[in-house]
Amino acid sequence: MTENAVTTADTKSAARISQEAARRRTFAVISHPDAGKSTLTEALALHARVINEAGAIHGKAGRKSTVSDWMEMEKARGISITSTALQFPYRDCVINLLDTPGHADFSEDTYRVLTAVDAAVMLIDAAKGLEPQTLKLFQVCKHRGIPIITVINKWDRPGRHALELMDEIHERIGLRTTPLTWPVGIAGDFKGVMDRRKGHYIRFTRTAGGATAAPEEHIPADQAYAAAEGDWDTAVEESELLSMDGSDYDRDTFLSGESSPVLFTSAALNFGVNQLLDVLVDLAPPPGPIVDVEGNPRPVDAPFSAFVFKVQAGMDSSHRDRIAYARVCSGTFERGDVLTHAGTGKPFVTKYAQSVFGRERSTLDDAWPGDVIGLANAAALRPGDTLYRDLPVTFPPIPSFSPEYFSVVRGKDPSKHKQFRKGIEQLDQEGVVQVLRSDKRGEQAPVFAAVGPMQFEVAAHRMETEIGAAITLESLPYQVARIVDPEDAEFMNKQVSAEVLTRSDGVMLVLFSTPWRLEGFLRDNPTITLRSLVAAADG
Repeated sequence: MTENAVTTADTKSAARISQEAARRRTFAVISHPDAGKSTLTEALALHARVINEAGAIHGKAGRKSTVSDWMEMEKARGISITSTALQFPYRDCVINLLDTPGHADFSEDTYRVLTAVDAAVMLIDAAKGLEPQTLKLFQVCKHRGIPIITVINKWDRPGRHALELMDEIHERIGLRTTPLTWPVGIAGDFKGVMDRRKGHYIRFTRTAGGATAAPEEHIPADQAYAAAEGDWDTAVEESELLSMDGSDYDRDTFLSGESSPVLFTSAALNFGVNQLLDVLVDLAPPPGPIVDVEGNPRPVDAPFSAFVFKVQAGMDSSHRDRIAYARVCSGTFERGDVLTHAGTGKPFVTKYAQSVFGRERSTLDDAWPGDVIGLANAAALRPGDTLYRDLPVTFPPIPSFSPEYFSVVRGKDPSKHKQFRKGIEQLDQEGVVQVLRSDKRGEQAPVFAAVGPMQFEVAAHRMETEIGAAITLESLPYQVARIVDPEDAEFMNKQVSAEVLTRSDGVMLVLFSTPWRLEGFLRDNPTITLRSLVAAADG
């Protein structure tokens, strides 16, 4: 196709592409473990009428596993280990919800997902407030300029005072809270919410086990006292205090990351979930231009482009392939398109494109900016890869957290060395762990590096059950990793309590036993430059 033909084709479809992009809302939920993230994910799908009945992760009698949690370890532990893409229509918009690992050990995968969203929902447990994982993920969002909607969850249980939680958010992370709803009833006695913009009372009614959407009754302000008595008066007084304190919603400061709209919910009871869906549609930003490696913004109506943010295998015993999740950045995607892999220049055929809803798969015929496409049989793709059509582009690579745990991995059965190598390569490509090597250790004893030890558990489980090559893991006495220049590697290898290893992308890392060893080395060797990994967990 000639350049003129490309331009003409895109001009004809530019209006449609822009229109479809404007309808998309692509976001992730970030939280500390057990804040109710997976329950909220399913409650959103329930209220959008995508599913008929909710099933809490921790499995009340008669309730199913949450649709977005599908791996065996997730079902056994009741946590989200991998990220899943859920898409559903709501009002006149298309919601793309990227579910993220909630366990503290899986921050690196969560970070990858945050490269693919336009907004984030920060979920906070009403009883616990801001917790370590929440704080870490907030900093990632802040660094990337992602607007944040705050949701105070579990208001049906005893917890802290609402005003106290607002103060904590502002004082600890500098985010000005602008509540859109305010609870009627203290934590543990959740009757409903005040809609602060409209002034009326939304009263919730419990359903059996929270398995179906909670009925809502919208009561005018002049009738709210009769319905809620003193709890309504308290909500009105506190709302007035918020207004006097400058805590009313402001779109500009929300989009710039200075303020955050706040909602109160009980995801387990399906209270306040409709309000969150409405806020996503009305306030969350649609997809916009994505900046490439050269610093140029790629408009949404440019020819097709996307980047891979997740590669996953083992989703279901009936599907033994690999799926690469790619975020569409520009243009329109049609199944069967022949795309170009920016890193290799090789063609990539997309006839196996799919949408993935929890464990369910369906053929995907088209997609627009903001959508997530699942590309099956994607052996050639890894996180951070760019795909494009017609007009070349490369998007920035996805950064990694600095690993803090290291283990030597060996195969239990020497006769399965081929499966061992294949499995190690697959886990590395998917980003389950970082794989480090050195001539000293050899190919049969690579090093797994991870943000947290459960990543090793996941890797070992998958090596045994999916690859058929059981492994042993031997912990190494290192806690800190830094990037070292190749010319300094030999000198670094001679240091006590340090070791140099190489990642699969060629980057050389030096490992230290403790942060104090690192500090001491830098103090004694001021001419050696060691660089932190981008988004390092230790800052």
